[in-house]
Amino acid sequence: MLTAKSLFQEIIDNDESFQLFCSIAASGETQGGWENARIAALVAPGMRELTPKITRHGADEDKHGRIFNALLRKRGLEPVPVPPETDYTMLLERRGIGLAHDKLRRDEPLTEQDIVVYLAHSRVTEQRAADQMDMLVTYFGNHPEVGKAIHMIDNDEANHLAYCHEELLRLAREGHGRLIQRTLRESALAEIKVYRDVSLAVMGHMGRILRWPRPKAAALVAGIHGMHAYERVAGWHKMVDLRMPERLDALGGPATPAPAF
Repeated sequence: MLTAKSLFQEIIDNDESFQLFCSIAASGETQGGWENARIAALVAPGMRELTPKITRHGADEDKHGRIFNALLRKRGLEPVPVPPETDYTMLLERRGIGLAHDKLRRDEPLTEQDIVVYLAHSRVTEQRAADQMDMLVTYFGNHPEVGKAIHMIDNDEANHLAYCHEELLRLAREGHGRLIQRTLRESALAEIKVYRDVSLAVMGHMGRILRWPRPKAAALVAGIHGMHAYERVAGWHKMVDLRMPERLDALGGPATPAPAF
């Protein structure tokens, strides 16, 4: 039976597909770490109380990149180049979602609006990350090779999502509500398209590596398009609602170190 669990099991059981999976994940996390570090360095003067939390957000994502690379090393593998069509962060930026890298490379302070845009974009992408990690914990939380890593990353992603909710609600009370809602909606609608395209690209590469038969590959493509259709009609609403999280001040302390794998 074709399930998310069986698909991921195939991917981690094969060295070449596992190598590509971890390389894509490590690259995205490392890029996110760089983005957060630059935002922390350039944060708007009136929002510098957020600097430690943005810094921790970036440190967590850098840590996740190291974890995925450590999983590769444990199996005696090296990272491989990430196909551009699977680069989720780059494709989001091309759609104008989040803060442009050109802006982050300049040594000019960001505006308060920039910080609101960063948090709203993060709220959307962290929802995707948290949902994916919840699924992986359910199916592979006890896996001897990847279980420990999955649990650590899952906990961090839950913290990141809680942080976005709490800070956006605070900023909404301070008068940024309209910008937050508009940015959340634009980000969510763009993200579901990018996620569909990246999912199709990743599954295409995995199918070639694992030599999936045509009916199986076609079923996966149909499933990805079906999920996109659902998200386009209704599922995106989950990415834009704001509620006070159970974890308050989730990024208020130092980043937890990555254990050895």
